[in-house]
Amino acid sequence: MTVNSADEQFVEALQNVLPSSAFRPVEPRYLEEPRGRWFGKAGIVVAPDRVEDVATVVRCAFGAQVPVMPYSGGTGLVGGQVMPDGPAPVLLSLERMNKIRATYPDENTIVAEAGVILSDLHEASRSVDRLFPLSIAAKGSARLGGLLSTNAGGVNVLRYGNARDLCLGLEAVLPDGQIWHGLKRLRKDNMGYDLRNLLIGAEGTLGVITAATLKLNPRPAHEGTALMVVPDPAAALKLLAMAQAHVGEGISGFELMARTGLEFLAQTMPEQRQPFEVMPEWFVLIDLGLAQGLDPAQALEKLFVQAMEQGLVSDGVIAQSEAQRQVFWDLRENIPEGNKRIGSISSHDISVPMGAIPDFILTAKQRLAEIGTFRINCFGHLGDGNLHFNVFPPKGESREAYRGVRDHVQRAVHDLVHEMQGSVSAEHGIGRLKVPDLERYEDPVKLQAMRTIKSALDPKGIMNPGAVLRDVPAP
Repeated sequence: MTVNSADEQFVEALQNVLPSSAFRPVEPRYLEEPRGRWFGKAGIVVAPDRVEDVATVVRCAFGAQVPVMPYSGGTGLVGGQVMPDGPAPVLLSLERMNKIRATYPDENTIVAEAGVILSDLHEASRSVDRLFPLSIAAKGSARLGGLLSTNAGGVNVLRYGNARDLCLGLEAVLPDGQIWHGLKRLRKDNMGYDLRNLLIGAEGTLGVITAATLKLNPRPAHEGTALMVVPDPAAALKLLAMAQAHVGEGISGFELMARTGLEFLAQTMPEQRQPFEVMPEWFVLIDLGLAQGLDPAQALEKLFVQAMEQGLVSDGVIAQSEAQRQVFWDLRENIPEGNKRIGSISSHDISVPMGAIPDFILTAKQRLAEIGTFRINCFGHLGDGNLHFNVFPPKGESREAYRGVRDHVQRAVHDLVHEMQGSVSAEHGIGRLKVPDLERYEDPVKLQAMRTIKSALDPKGIMNPGAVLRDVPAP
C-alpha cells in the first residue's frame, strides 16, 4: 500500500473545506512522546471541533491516500501517537472536541467528546453526584479518545474494569470518512458485530473515536485507604483474598509496591512524605469505597488485625482524613515519575495470572541476575495481575552504559511472561514500541485475523500506519 505526504496541495485542499479555526501550527508538543524515544513528523495539524469536520479531514485523506495520525492527549507510552517514519501525515488532534454533550444521572451514563480531559470528566460526573472510575496518573492531560483507543486500565480496574468495560457506545469516523453514529445508552444490545469493542483498543488504526457514551457509578458514601506492610507478594495475594472476603466488591484498589519505589522517591522527590520510619521490602495500598452505614476505617482495622494474626502483615497505617488518604495515593501515583527521573534500562507493562505473580517476580529477578546487576522496581495493580516491572542500573551508574543490554533484559522478561501465559502489554497498548513483541508472542491465527480486519476497514492503509501492525510494503 502506498501513502503520500500531506504536501502543499493537500494542505490547500483542506484549507478550502475547513474553517481557519481548525488549523494549528506544527509544534513540538504534537511530535514528542513522554519517554523521548520517538520524534514524529506532520505535514499539517488539524483540530476540528465537530465530528463533521473530522469526517471531512479523513475523507480528504482517504481520497489523496495521505496517512492520518489521530492525536489525543499525547500521554501514551508505546509510541502510538507519533509517526517518525514514512510520508508526513495529517495530524488530527481531538483537543477541540472537548464538550460534555449530555448527562443522564438516573441512567448512570454520560456522553462526552473524545477531547475531554479525564480530570474534567471526573468533575462533570461529580457535578451530578456520580463517579467515572477510570483513573490514571496522567488524568490531568490524558483525553478520552486516547484512553478508549488504548483501552486504558489504571488503579480501579479491580472493581470497575478497563476503559472498554466503561463504554456503552461510540461515535467514530471510519477510514473512508463515514461517520458511525453509535452513541447508544444501552446495557444490552446484540445487533450484530460489536464495532464498539473493535475500535476500543485499536489505537486509531481502524478509525477515529470522536465521542463516547460512558457508564457512571454511584459515588461511594465513605472511602478509606490504608498502607499495610507484607513480607512478600505471596502474602499480598492472600491479603487480597482476605480483603475480598471481608468487603466484597467494596475494594476499589489494591496496589503492590516495593522498597525500591520508596528509595527512588526519597532520592528524586524528597518533598514526598514517606509513610514508614523504616522502608519495608513490600507493602500494599488498599482503597475501599463503601455504601451508607458502612465504615471503611473500621473495616480496614478489622482486616489488619486478622491479617496480622495470620502473619500476612507486620505494620500498617490507616488514613485518618481525606488529606492523609490523598498523601497515600500521591505516593503511589508519583512512583512512575520517580522512575522517570532515575532513568530505566527497560520498563515492562505486563500481566500474568494472579496466582503466578510471586513466582514471576522471583524468577524474573533470577534470570536478570544472569545478565548483570540491576535494581528492580516492581509495582502495580495486584488485583488484576498487572505489574510494572522496571529495570534500572545500579546506584550511581547511568542507564546509557547499559544500552547494549536493554534488548536482552526486555527479552528475558517478556519470554518469561509468555511462558507463564501472560501478556507483554497489559494496559499501555502496542503502539510502535511493541509491534515486534506482538508478532513474536501473539497467536498467528489472531494476527492474521487482525490483518484481515485492518485491510477490510482501512484498505488504503491510511489510519495510523505502523502502529499495532507493521506496514506492508507496496508490491
